[in-house]
Formats: sequence, structure tokens, C-alpha cells
Amino acid sequence: MDSSKKLEEYRYFLKDSVRRTINFTETAQNLLQPAPPLQKPCRDGTVLVGLPDGCASLKKHCTMPVGEAIAQRESVRSYSTESLSLEELSALLWATQGIRLVLNEACALRTVPSAGARHSFETYIAAQNIDGLQPGLYRYLPLDNKLERLFLDEKIATKAAWASMAQQFVAGAAAVFFWTTIPERMEWRYGLAAHKVIALDAGHVCQNLYLACTAMGAGTCAIAAYDQDECDRLLGVDGREEFTMYIAPVGKTGAGSPGYCVPGL
Repeated sequence: MDSSKKLEEYRYFLKDSVRRTINFTETAQNLLQPAPPLQKPCRDGTVLVGLPDGCASLKKHCTMPVGEAIAQRESVRSYSTESLSLEELSALLWATQGIRLVLNEACALRTVPSAGARHSFETYIAAQNIDGLQPGLYRYLPLDNKLERLFLDEKIATKAAWASMAQQFVAGAAAVFFWTTIPERMEWRYGLAAHKVIALDAGHVCQNLYLACTAMGAGTCAIAAYDQDECDRLLGVDGREEFTMYIAPVGKTGAGSPGYCVPGL
């Protein structure tokens, strides 16, 4: 296929034309199949870490007026060595995927919009410099307001940077947010129309992170250029039913790691 044909094919993904071709009476929802769970189950014997109340933490640490946060929002690739508190991390987690109200076992309202309130994302945190939290990989459990500890690793930020196409500034972050998608959650309702709205939802999530970071004196930088296989291996996901979609390192602002790529980090 020549390049112009490929461009046309890829542009089709940005349109909503596919909706006209779908028989929505045949989606899993309309066939009365059970909805995928709102939250991926924890592994057997996993260690759970309690979090401070996310909403209260957000109000405490993000006091900047929203208009000012929007005006000051920018991508930050240089972080200080100052740690994030567990309260600050909880605030950022709640700002991006916190649950405000569970309507039923198939639907919950969160702090970000999602097509059909389907919320296909799971949030993983590569925690390197969080007060009261050992360095390692964790998964956010919004239904429980806890973190699932997946493994401990003193070099987790360096591994996160390597999986992010060796972008060195990632290694200087206090925490790195990895969002995976479980497409079935959206496909259950929308079938082949699910995938564009999953991508749209990712933008809603990350913009909330930008604004919350700005309001608390921290910074972040959205990353869409990463090594898919390396990220999925790091997070321990299968790359098919769940896979990495978006990454955002977070740290307090100030002099820190330079924002450029170093091959062989």
C-alpha cells in the first residue's frame, strides 16, 4: 500500500464513520452479557498500601485557582530531587481516575469524563521518590483507595525511562504514571466504535494530571513515544487484552534531570 493510501486509512480512525456500519443490537451489552469489572482484580497474596483520602488531599495540595492553573499549564521535563508526599500522590491519582460515585456494578462516575462512563484505564505508578512508599511498581485501586504493590525495585524510574524510548528526564521523576487500557470495557458497549473514544478518554485523564500538578507546584509531561513491548513487560500486562497507552512522569519543579534522550540510558 502506498503512503497516501495508508494516510487515508489511518485518518479514518479519527472519524466517526464506523458508527454507521455497526449493528449496536449485537454488542455485548445489548446481548445482556455481563460487563467487565470496573477494576481489575488484585493478584493473590498481594500487598495493599492504604492511601489518604484523594478528594481531601486534592483540596489541600491543589489550591491554585483553576483559571490560573490552565494559564500556567505546560510540559515539564526537569524535576527537582524533592519527594512527593503520599497525600500529593493520592491527590493526583484521584484527580485522574478517582471514583466519585458507583452507580452499579457496571458503571461508576469518576473525576474525568469517559464515553458511556466505561473508563477503560488502569493506572500503574513507578514510584521512585514518594515519602512513605518503597520504590517499585504499584497499581491504583480507585474502588478501594489503595495501591496494589506489584514489586519493589530501587531502579524503577530508570527502567521506566528505558521503556519510554530511553528518555532520560523520565528517570528524574518522583513517580511515573503509566495508563493501560482494557479495551473490552469499552467494546462491551460500543463494539468497533470503542477504540477512538478510548484514545479521546486518555486525553481527558492526562489533562487533569497536568492541571493538578500545576496547582500543587509539580510538573508533568505526557509521553506517547514509548517502546510498547518494554512497557507492557514492565507492567506485567499481556499486550493484547491490556496494554500501555500513555505515560506521564511527575516531579516537583526545579533544577533536575535534563530533558533530552540518551541512547543506552
